[in-house]
Amino acid sequence: MAVFHYKGRTTRGDAVEGELEGNSVDLVASQLMNSGITPIDIAPAVIKQDVLLELKRKLGGGRVTLDDLILFSRQMYTLLKAGVPIIRSLNSLSETSRNITLANALHDCVTSLESGRELSTAFAQHPKIFTTLFVSMVQVGENTGRLDEAFLQISEYLEMEKDTRDRIKQATRYPTVVFVAIGVAIAVINLFVIPAFAKVYAGFDAELPWATQVLIATSNFTVQYWHLLALLLVATILGLRYYIQTDEGKFKWHRLKLRLPLIGDIINRATLARFARAFAMSSRAGVPLIQSLTVVARAVDNVFIGDRITQMRNGIERGDTITRTAAATGMFTPLVLQMLAIGEETGAVDDLLQEVAEFYEREVDYDLKNLSSAIEPILIVAIGAMVLVLALGVFLPMWDLATAIGP
Repeated sequence: MAVFHYKGRTTRGDAVEGELEGNSVDLVASQLMNSGITPIDIAPAVIKQDVLLELKRKLGGGRVTLDDLILFSRQMYTLLKAGVPIIRSLNSLSETSRNITLANALHDCVTSLESGRELSTAFAQHPKIFTTLFVSMVQVGENTGRLDEAFLQISEYLEMEKDTRDRIKQATRYPTVVFVAIGVAIAVINLFVIPAFAKVYAGFDAELPWATQVLIATSNFTVQYWHLLALLLVATILGLRYYIQTDEGKFKWHRLKLRLPLIGDIINRATLARFARAFAMSSRAGVPLIQSLTVVARAVDNVFIGDRITQMRNGIERGDTITRTAAATGMFTPLVLQMLAIGEETGAVDDLLQEVAEFYEREVDYDLKNLSSAIEPILIVAIGAMVLVLALGVFLPMWDLATAIGP
């Protein structure tokens, strides 16, 4: 509802003014007349924005996270199960939500519901907050009359999704920090350490070893053109970010992530676990098979795998089975394909897909626990090679000088 500021007079002729919520000026006027107030002027109210909240929104503090959606889904499940009407539930949650963007979206959803739209349609108007899978599950809950259970299933799925993402971030945080530290160390050595040694070696008036010559040449180039190198680095990062946002760039980047050494296979299986769990949840909720695959293809958060899932949907539309279309994509292991075949034969595809999701999640969990031990030898070798080159380049001239001066 919109907020209107009104001015009017009571039956005694006293002037009054205030604010009132309503869908239109006419409805507000009717409310005032029913309350014994003759309206003189009604205009949309100017809502004063909280400076801190506005600053938080501009700084990105209003971004809706998985935690916000999990909490919202849990609260909706509790309120609907208790028999609280949908509009009252959304109004209550919009007023108490700590996230500004989510609160505004829920307020818009209330307005859409009051104008006669369905809840799933209202959510669909905010695609950056509510995914297609979220909207589809809500739509199924509306059609089956089990909207509270739909929100419960959504919250459980989002919790598993958050857990998977957190584990992948935790596993990749250590090597990322190490590589960044190595890059910073190389920059500091090239810009400050080696130039100091180069001044000392310049007074030797002797031929320097090849390793020292390479280090000094690299350092001189870095010192002379550091601003151009920094500009090139920033331009490369911005260019890659822009390219990844395009359809072609996003497809290639998502395919490349699945082929990265060590972590690519983990990301692949984690994405397949997400697909299996979302597909099982949609099938169990009664979403038609073709619609489930269409929704899940957009929900896996990987364009490359989403394209393979779309191929599965096209194959099923042509009359093929789930197992054969899944095998044609080359995404699944033989064990998973056997489980899918059994699920089709027994009519329990949703239960078998749930088993597939748990199978992949157990593998991902095991690999993530051992990822650090697998990466550490590579990092040790890389750091050792860097230290060896620096040692040879810095100390070889000193050793040669000591040998020449020695008895």
